[in-house]
Amino acid sequence: MSTGSTTEVDPEQDPQALKRHRALFRAAARRKDPKLRRTDITVTDEKIVKRAVKAAALGNAMEWFDFGIYSYLAVTIGNVFFPSGNDTVRLMSSLATFAVAFLIRPIGGMFFGPLGDRIGRKAVLALTMLLMAISTFAIGLIPSYASISFWSPVLLILFRMLQGFSTGGEYGGASTFIAEYAPDKRRGFFGSFLEFGTLAGYVGAAGLVVILTSTLSSDAMNQWGWRVPFLVAGPIGLIGLYLRMKLEDTPAFQKLEDDNASPTGDNINSETTELKQIFIAQWPRLVLCVVLVGAYNITDYMLLSYMPTYLTDQLKYNDAHGLIILIAVMALLMVIITFIGRLNDRVGRKPLLMAGMIGFFFLSVPAFLLLKQGSLLAVTGGMLMLGLPMVCLLGTMSAVLPALFPTNVRYGSLSIGYNLSASLFGGTTPLVITALITATGSDMMPAVYTTAAALVGMIAVACLKETARQPLEGSPPSVSTKEEAAEIVTSAAPDPKF
Repeated sequence: MSTGSTTEVDPEQDPQALKRHRALFRAAARRKDPKLRRTDITVTDEKIVKRAVKAAALGNAMEWFDFGIYSYLAVTIGNVFFPSGNDTVRLMSSLATFAVAFLIRPIGGMFFGPLGDRIGRKAVLALTMLLMAISTFAIGLIPSYASISFWSPVLLILFRMLQGFSTGGEYGGASTFIAEYAPDKRRGFFGSFLEFGTLAGYVGAAGLVVILTSTLSSDAMNQWGWRVPFLVAGPIGLIGLYLRMKLEDTPAFQKLEDDNASPTGDNINSETTELKQIFIAQWPRLVLCVVLVGAYNITDYMLLSYMPTYLTDQLKYNDAHGLIILIAVMALLMVIITFIGRLNDRVGRKPLLMAGMIGFFFLSVPAFLLLKQGSLLAVTGGMLMLGLPMVCLLGTMSAVLPALFPTNVRYGSLSIGYNLSASLFGGTTPLVITALITATGSDMMPAVYTTAAALVGMIAVACLKETARQPLEGSPPSVSTKEEAAEIVTSAAPDPKF
């Protein structure tokens, strides 16, 4: 074999070439699979990891605070922006505007995701936080339909679209940020705080709505009370922006930048190049991400977003009482969720995800039959039956999804896959369920829809590869202590030959 040849020779097919050029083949093998060195391993600083988790989780909390407000005030927003003699048409218009933000999310994901892989996670997450705060605050300032007629719903839709566009870069970036900062053996635990932020955002939104609806009259809520939760989002956004700007970018991204800066680095130099790589090279993982997130989002939005509307509009349950029960259930899930994170680090991601999907498959119908009983005990029991499978998904998913993709396209791939699925299945869930109930006349449609989603989710989980306690693809191992790093290097060293 000529050393100047560009043709790769397989030594198993040509043993004579291996004998003639043994040193050359050994060097090629080392270059293809270089020996792991201590300097290749990231030793995390727990204080920095906790700050990173706090910054990412606060942004996620704000995102779901924004969307929770809209969900819990859907009926009031319908009154303010979509006056109509038909209550169902008004509610459908309000929920359709809720869905608009999700329809624009994939565009945000395609813009912010590849940008985060090129210029860094930190910068893009700061930008998405700023845009979310501005759009939510602006909704609180829109004049009512009675004041400016047609332009009122137009402005609402415009700012909802800006919300959706900015949110397109939020979850993929925040989950990537935490996953790349966390040590491999504790990624589930730290990742669970992202969804702790989700629950905190929903609890904050629901709690504020309960206080307002309990202390204000219906007229006061329609005139100005509904604005208060949206206006609160502005200061929260500034706090989140400050926390994110104080952090360095993730160790995995910094290592990627260093590799790309080297003469042999395989740098992605344009958004078009990365999008091609995502849709061509990563398409099997992208499909798996879309299916898994679709099943997860239908169950998530059904319980955390749509449930108050279902109780009030379909079962004629007291508005404030339904929200109070949901707040109590979500507070319980917040207590449990980090334990789920620790558990999936120990036993694996797949068992926890499968438990959640199986739970929804078997418990959705009994849970909704309980909800229909209408008593405090029955409604609480029904929500708990749905909440316990939900926390298995919430506490695990944020560690699973970033591990689906390699580091150089992680932010972009996850943002596109997650938001495409959220657009098709998540944000449309309240609208689809309301339409199914209207078309069939059955208030059991949420249970049917959730059961079907869980079945699809079980198939997706079965196709997943277990990633617990393993390094992220394309990133060096990440550990908590220098002793762990030394142990990994020692275990990776070849056995001595005598």
